[in-house]
Amino acid sequence: MSKSVEFFFDLGSPTTYLAYTQLPALCAQTDSELIYRPMLLGGVFKATGNASPVTVPAKGPYLFKDLNRFAIRYGVEFKLNPYFPINTLLLMRAVTGMQLRHPDRFEAFIDCLFRALWVDARNLNDPATVAATLNEGGFDPEYVLALTTDQHVKDHLKDATDEAIRRGVFGAPSMFVGNELFFGQDRLDFVREALA
Repeated sequence: MSKSVEFFFDLGSPTTYLAYTQLPALCAQTDSELIYRPMLLGGVFKATGNASPVTVPAKGPYLFKDLNRFAIRYGVEFKLNPYFPINTLLLMRAVTGMQLRHPDRFEAFIDCLFRALWVDARNLNDPATVAATLNEGGFDPEYVLALTTDQHVKDHLKDATDEAIRRGVFGAPSMFVGNELFFGQDRLDFVREALA
């Protein structure tokens, strides 16, 4: 397996959740490796001058309708989170820490958090809700919280975010096949073609 997709993601993006639901099967069908690259979308926005499309008054309501259309097309559960936007700094540090320290549980970990945000519409701005979500997913909240304060974990997330910016990333989800950037969950057909 020599082909791969680098998936730069932040849990707080609903379009990233939709891409996440499709990429494993897409990679399996194209005999490609899916490489998860956690980054901090807020840092990307700050560095590039970009912002969430929901901050554009005429675009926000349309975007939410479009997300539902894609969820139906993909056959996946999706619910707009009423607490959106979510501050994902601690969540993405936790994701990075789990990827570094427990790669065997990494996919289950991000699945737990993606579902909490975009299927169960939980308020992951609230520490008690995060703790309950992690407990239900079989993860120790105190251990996960400790990961978020680890300097190596923090540096790794910052470095990954800086790398994404250097490579031209301006939002999430961003996928690379080789050096070719594909932005948005609605570009998965182009990702598939690049892998073919």
